[in-house]
Amino acid sequence: MKLTGGIFAMLTISCALMAQTPAAEPEFEVASIKPSAPPGAGGQVQVGFHLDGARLTCTYFSLRDYLRIAYRVKEHQILGPDWMTSARFDIAATLPSGVSPAKVPEMMQKLLADRFGIALHRDSKEFPVYALVVGKGGPKMQESKDSEGAAAPRPIVDVKATGGAGGTMLDLGNGSFFSFADNKIQAGKLSMTAFADSLARYVDLPVIDMTELTGNFDFKIEFTPEDYRGMLIRAAIGAGVALPPELVRQTMESGTGDSVFAAVQTLGLKLDRRKAPLPVLVIDKAEKLPTAN
Repeated sequence: MKLTGGIFAMLTISCALMAQTPAAEPEFEVASIKPSAPPGAGGQVQVGFHLDGARLTCTYFSLRDYLRIAYRVKEHQILGPDWMTSARFDIAATLPSGVSPAKVPEMMQKLLADRFGIALHRDSKEFPVYALVVGKGGPKMQESKDSEGAAAPRPIVDVKATGGAGGTMLDLGNGSFFSFADNKIQAGKLSMTAFADSLARYVDLPVIDMTELTGNFDFKIEFTPEDYRGMLIRAAIGAGVALPPELVRQTMESGTGDSVFAAVQTLGLKLDRRKAPLPVLVIDKAEKLPTAN
């Protein structure tokens, strides 16, 4: 999501605003943070973000992940130490009565500052990126159709991910999903912004959605086994997994990455290398462990 800013007052009323005490940002009524359980058999992990009414539960997120949620930025827009990606934490929190769930990011900011001593400042940096754009022939994907009939009410947000050596399955709720396994990506009811964000985990540069496509799409794309293994390794490194250097070198050298670009083109899309200035969060201070609950 793009960061946005606004003008808080016109010049004619600035003096009146300066005389007022700004309203305090809401904070969680209660919140606990604890280290996540280690991965299960075969390195399998369960990641989840569940918000239902006043109850928020986050499982197996890194401090960098929580900062992304709190400040509505993408991973490459956070400049901080590498350990912020590796250590994992669970958060259970209760929203105050009458406070909108839309305020969760602001409440997360306060929680991270209190428990991890987060101090940061905003800046801008030019990044080499891949722009996800529509090819000359137009998109070649099937636009999703909503299923007929009334669906059962769902929680406000219920996102689950399962990951391991065999790949990743991301359930975004309401029938939207992204699967990376068996040498292919398969998606249903996925927006192009979500596709760009997911694809960025498997290539060497951030991916920015510039398709201007507003719908949700169903599609499948396939890769060579060599490129698929390289994408797995890149995703693991990005998630803070420590891997043997020789394995990383051999795997990355064996895959050219060409099938990734070719696969995207089968959707009528293209990854176009560009440079783009993006806002960033520079982490000035952060503690490795939270203070006691």
